[in-house]
Amino acid sequence: MPPAPLIKLTRGGVLESEHFGAVAVVDCKGKLIAGVGDAHRLTFSRSTLKAFQALPLLEGNGHEAFGYHSTHLAMLCASHNGEAMHVHAVDEMLAKINLSHTTLECGCHVPAQYSYFDTSPPPGTKWDQRHNNCSGKHAGFLAYCVQHDVPTANYVSPTHPLQLAIRRDVAQVIGMDANALRMGIDGCSSPNYAMPLSKIAYAYARLAAGIHDTQFGSSFDLLGNAMTAHPELVSGTHRNDLVFMQTGRGDWISKVGADGVQAIASKSRREAFTIKIVDGNRTALFAAAVEVLAQLGWLDDAQREQLAPWRATDITNARGMIVGERRPAFALQTFR
Repeated sequence: MPPAPLIKLTRGGVLESEHFGAVAVVDCKGKLIAGVGDAHRLTFSRSTLKAFQALPLLEGNGHEAFGYHSTHLAMLCASHNGEAMHVHAVDEMLAKINLSHTTLECGCHVPAQYSYFDTSPPPGTKWDQRHNNCSGKHAGFLAYCVQHDVPTANYVSPTHPLQLAIRRDVAQVIGMDANALRMGIDGCSSPNYAMPLSKIAYAYARLAAGIHDTQFGSSFDLLGNAMTAHPELVSGTHRNDLVFMQTGRGDWISKVGADGVQAIASKSRREAFTIKIVDGNRTALFAAAVEVLAQLGWLDDAQREQLAPWRATDITNARGMIVGERRPAFALQTFR
């Protein structure tokens, strides 16, 4: 199926542009219960994969071996801002395995607290691997290597024992043959996998089921609760995942991935949805996410008001004048 129009923009009452994509809503048994466009579109999971990349560490009780607590588990799943709280948590994780931040193979980039909001770092600001938005995940990668006595060098190689274990566990979560997963290399240099959009939603529905999942229940319970308990670590100040999980009051697990992917799961419903915006536009992604929440009936009046800014319904110019509108262009098709 071709991508469906999800968000449309008008100016002067004239359609100016549209953002196309797909939505998949899935329960923890893997049933597609609603969708728009191609719900099975092959989609790179990007950072929505992080909670599942942590499974080899947790399934082997590595978190207990090194004394990782809830804040560290949240960092395993984080695409963080590189704020002081994030760097501090990564330092703690590395200290527990007696490794330096120079061992991290995620590389360096301008901290997301600046790049994400298109602002310039203050003069003299310095950063290193710890400020990389994926450094918490990579600290967890190193912890697995130390625990299992496998090389800490080149741990991002697709043939490294860690990455083979991740591929195995990800395949089990989504119910696919590991050899069928299409691989690419993510921005942080680790392998990432493309899968049907509905499979990403299925993974998040299982994560939201927590202890009720018959295969990964204990790990999912720890990871899901860590994310909702510490949303500021999963993302950061003013970030979407922080606001969405706060708005969900402990029920919603939210994770954004690069290039227009977002997954949101409900613990109480044991359901999740994933959105892919084809052109990767973040504003359209967040507006579509709020609309899906509304159409699924997950919002009460207070939540609807809290998320109103993320709908970004008014298009303003540099003087603050309203010059256009941004509106949803889809209705979920239900399959219940």
